[in-house]
Formats: sequence, structure tokens, C-alpha cells
Amino acid sequence: MTTRTALQATSAFYQASPGLRLFRLALGASQRVWPALAVRGAFRLFCTPLPPRWLQRAASWSADWDTESWPFEDGSLTVYSRPVAPHAPLVLLAHGWGGHAGQLLPLAEAVARTGLRPVLLEMPAHGASAGSTSNLPQFARALEYASARLQQQGHRLHAVAAHSLAANAAAYAASRGLPAQRLVLLAPPSSPLEYTRLFAAVFGLSEGTRSRMQARIEAREGILMRQFEPAQVGPRIARPTLVVHDRGDSINRYADGEAFAGAIAGARLLPTEGLGHRRILRDPGVLEQVAAFLHP
Repeated sequence: MTTRTALQATSAFYQASPGLRLFRLALGASQRVWPALAVRGAFRLFCTPLPPRWLQRAASWSADWDTESWPFEDGSLTVYSRPVAPHAPLVLLAHGWGGHAGQLLPLAEAVARTGLRPVLLEMPAHGASAGSTSNLPQFARALEYASARLQQQGHRLHAVAAHSLAANAAAYAASRGLPAQRLVLLAPPSSPLEYTRLFAAVFGLSEGTRSRMQARIEAREGILMRQFEPAQVGPRIARPTLVVHDRGDSINRYADGEAFAGAIAGARLLPTEGLGHRRILRDPGVLEQVAAFLHP
């Protein structure tokens, strides 16, 4: 079976919509006649989660899940938890870019079977959470805010398990002192800078437009993209860490998972085959090993 390249996967993601194909043409034209507008348009699209929020929500949540909405920056965070065993240490679960909390329900059930209490976090502009745009630095701030608020409520944060972009955000937050005793990174991307290059290639952006879009993001967020890379965050993470990555992942390369596992002292890399980017979230074998790693 042929594995798609990251460029092919990114291109398919953004060009699935006729509207986005038209937007690509408009961006290309504006680069020539109004470069500043092209930068603003590229910035807006880069920070807009796709597919739309209303397509990201889980079909239904059973009655034994409590749902809360916490105001956060220009949007909100939706938090799902089960009132079972409220005394148990928490495992905070976070979805990736364009995802939703429902994708983590199989992992939440596996966590609950270990005697821990899963709490699912839905990022701004995703699922039921308010907001129209988001980005990697905001994901990291959301994890820090949610963990602090849960601690303020008297809970103990045992672990954070995060998928894709949220895994990158969780590694960064852990390097800054996120109070979790264990860390699980599921299919993490290693370079947000590289993703801007993929985005630029898909939309036909010149290097000048791409670099100005990057500068706009970094100036607004007050952080450089390279600060999220494994070589920057890994040496500052001092807790047991499990990295799960599929060798055929076409969204985030297997080498990205290897980079995080290599940069974090003592980290364990769990490679999988044939699961791709999202099926690792529901594969029984993966869930069993993650649950075993998280078992207190």
C-alpha cells in the first residue's frame, strides 16, 4: 500500500472544498496586486479549524457525562467529565486540529477502567466550544488553563494524553511545568514551521507571503514557532512519557514521533502499523498499552 506524503495529505485536506479551491485562486491573485491582503487572508485561513465546528461534534453524549463550558480568551473551552469516582486522579485528554472530544471517548473509557478519572477538553473553535480561530500557542495555553482550573477545584492531575497538534502543545506545556505526572503524545507533529511550508505549497503562496504570515502569527502570540520543536521542549520534560505514532501516518510523519521520543529523556516510543493518523485513538491494542502506561 502506498502512503501519501504530508504534502498530498495537506493538499487533500484543504482542496476537498470547492470554496477553498476558489480561495486559493484569490490568494494567488492578491499576492500580485495586494500583498498585505494576501498575508491577512492566509493568516485567517491558517488559523481556522477545518472541517467546520458543527461537523466536529460527537453525535451524542450519554447522560453519565457532565458537560461544562468555560470562557477562555475570545472563545470557550468545553469540558466533559464523568461524575464517577470524583476522588480519583485526573487524566486530561485533548484532541487535535480539526478534531473534537468525541474522538477520545474510546481512550477515555480505557482510562476509566484503570481507576482514573478522564476529563476531555474541547479546544476553542472546535466542537461545542465557541470561537472562530485558534492555533498551536492557544492550544498550549488552553491546556495550562484547564489544568490550573482543575487543580483549583481540588483535583490532582495524574496525566495528560493528547493527539496530533494538542500533543505538540502538551509537550510544550509540560516543558513549562504543567503539573502532570505522566505524558502521552499521540501522533505529534514536530515542526509547526514545516507545516506553514506545506500550507504555502498547497495554496501557492510565495516564500515572502509565507514568512510574513509566520511573522504575523509569532508577533500576535508572542512566541516563535521553533520553540515548539522537540529539540527545544524535550530536554525540559522530566516525567515518564509515552509517544505513540504509526509508521504510515500521512498527516504527521513517523519521524516526528521519533524526534519527540529521542528528545525526551527516558521516553518510550510505541510504533504501530496500518493505523494511520486517527485509528490509533480507537485501536484496542493501543488503548490497552496507553492504559497500562497510565495506571497509577
